[in-house]
Amino acid sequence: MPPLRTQPETQHQNQSPRPKRRRPTGIAATVLSVAALGLLAACASLTGGNSGNAQVPQPARPVDLDRYIGRWYEFARYENWFEKGCESVTAEYAKRSDGLIAVTNRCRDGSVDGPLRVSEGRAKIVPDSANAKLKVSFFGPFYLGNYWVLDHADDYSWSIVGEPSGRYLWILTRAELPDPILRAELVSRVAALGYDTSMLRQTLR
Repeated sequence: MPPLRTQPETQHQNQSPRPKRRRPTGIAATVLSVAALGLLAACASLTGGNSGNAQVPQPARPVDLDRYIGRWYEFARYENWFEKGCESVTAEYAKRSDGLIAVTNRCRDGSVDGPLRVSEGRAKIVPDSANAKLKVSFFGPFYLGNYWVLDHADDYSWSIVGEPSGRYLWILTRAELPDPILRAELVSRVAALGYDTSMLRQTLR
């Protein structure tokens, strides 16, 4: 619905005009400008990079959140700016009392023995998605990231996560070191979903 149009206010003769709102100046204006630029940069980064799948499919099945929450180990991913240099990556999900999902990502910076990096955020379920699509926020109130559970095992031992642009892809497993047979099967499944498997970067442990 378009916004309602309001009539301009008229001044009574005995009323003094309302004081004009002062625009932020000096430090306040600088802080607002930097914040705006940071948000724009974040939005641009989220859509950057090469796409490995021109036609990302819809999620293959519903997701049982009670079975999906917990710790996942990243087996492989498409390289991205916010995980640059990350090894030994884990993602942990937990239900919150407000209905959102708490997200905690951890990795070792530069090597499996590097310093620990932790990133905390939250996710909300996209309506009518059978819990297979989420919007993720690591930027305060802004839910900028798409998180699609494209496929998962019947026993939730593995999960393939993507988003609409095809620029981001994660293969997650419950086992810290999945066996070679499962690894090969997961790469084949990713290829069947239309992804360029040559872009996969295996996470070291």
